[in-house]
Amino acid sequence: MQSYELILWMSIGLLAVAMLALHCNMRRDLMMLQQNSYMNDRYARWFNQSNESTNYQRIGGCIALFLCLMTNIPYCIGCGCAILIMLWISIVLLRRKYKKPLVVTKRVKRLYAVNAVLNIAIIALAWVLTGKAVYVAVVAVALNVVSPLLMLVSNIVLRPVEKHINRKFYDEAKAILQSMPDLKIIGVTGSYGKTSTKHYLNRILSEKYDVMMTPGNFNTTLGVIRTIREYLKPYNEVFIVEMGAKQLGDIKEICDLVHPTIGIVTAVGEQHLESFKTIENVQRTKFELVDSLPSDGLAILNNDFAMVASRKVDNVKSVRYAVSNVEQADYTATITEVAHNGTSFTVAGGGREYHFHTRLVGECNISNLMAAVIAAISLGVEENKIAYAIEKIEQVEHRLNMKRTAGGVTIIDDAYNSNPTGSKMALDVLSSMNEGQRIIVTPGMVELGEKQYELNKELGRYAATRADVIIVVGQYNQEALSEGLTEGGATEEKIKYASTFAEAQQILTQILKRGDIVLYENDLPDTYK
Repeated sequence: MQSYELILWMSIGLLAVAMLALHCNMRRDLMMLQQNSYMNDRYARWFNQSNESTNYQRIGGCIALFLCLMTNIPYCIGCGCAILIMLWISIVLLRRKYKKPLVVTKRVKRLYAVNAVLNIAIIALAWVLTGKAVYVAVVAVALNVVSPLLMLVSNIVLRPVEKHINRKFYDEAKAILQSMPDLKIIGVTGSYGKTSTKHYLNRILSEKYDVMMTPGNFNTTLGVIRTIREYLKPYNEVFIVEMGAKQLGDIKEICDLVHPTIGIVTAVGEQHLESFKTIENVQRTKFELVDSLPSDGLAILNNDFAMVASRKVDNVKSVRYAVSNVEQADYTATITEVAHNGTSFTVAGGGREYHFHTRLVGECNISNLMAAVIAAISLGVEENKIAYAIEKIEQVEHRLNMKRTAGGVTIIDDAYNSNPTGSKMALDVLSSMNEGQRIIVTPGMVELGEKQYELNKELGRYAATRADVIIVVGQYNQEALSEGLTEGGATEEKIKYASTFAEAQQILTQILKRGDIVLYENDLPDTYK
């Protein structure tokens, strides 16, 4: 075979495996963009902070590109090595498992199509300009190196289309709500506790009303729109809307659509400081719900948080509740007994006392139940029905969920989304159990902005006083947690390190005995290492 034919076929082979690798890289880029809410700035920040630009696959792509461009070695040798590298990248990405894999929505399909067109156009341009398969193959390899950048460009290109589609859906959702004038709409927001409160309220109100709540994590404007269009039925009487936020104006945008008459603020704390920057901005955003309520509405506010208790409300009637900061609260809760079958507690307010028992544990869960109880009372649900519902409420998955394994080990699952207040409460629950070893498995907390290190250090310090064994997962908060654990008095024997949760599980299998208690505090998504 003539040398130029060999070069041609080697180039075609490189082009083929480079395109396969590019497909794999595009899917990964899409997954990470999706996990960053399709926001280019958040995606770029994650890319810079996660060392994504220097991972093995990215470095491998750079090496493959370098080999193709080297002139002091035979092209076929460099090309052959590049083929092996691109094939390796493809295999690694195809076999990789993710905690939160890509959800193939219509938007994802549109992004993939635009990104594919951009890549093919660049490759076609290389062919038009050079007419040589060698250069086309090299360009395909280069596209693997810069694939995240092209994904951001694709996202920008699609913005007008997405805006038009979203506006259409918004108008449809608005029309549906306008056709249901008697629908009672309750907004629930807070730095933490809003999802649990939503579930508890749904269970209690269902004793009297036909209730719909936003499912899962449908707590953005688009999530609420989707719930209205796909789930809300004409016969529903109450609509509970969980409202999440990453920046100022997010909650107001939801309120402008649904117009709630009851608003619950479960907490204002140091969560999402990476995007909010200050806790004052968090407070302002959460109270967008209260500010949006009509004059005959009702605000239900958790006074256990200073940034809630200190916020004056004069545009609507407000009821304040508390478990610990009871001085200025209208409703207070007292935990009377904690046993293996749950918690007994008393709620006092409105000139009455209500006695309840729940399968739930932890002060945070009692606090969330209080907000639901107050809302239910305001909507006329009878006390016996409230008590019955609370008795039957199941633990919300991954939110201080307690279960016992066949091997006699108690699992406290608080893996959904750790925060400074909730993590301490979870550790207090762990500390109160003294049957066996008390073990915490945690990667620490995220999205805390400039306080990231300080608050994780504090978590480590607190964990040292509440747990017998601490397993630190991953690298993201390892230094801060380690420093806090040492300051809290944890010895080297008490602290163990694991690169992944799978490795943490291997450590647990070596040390667990019947009667031990394991607290899983947070489980970071794939955007964190």
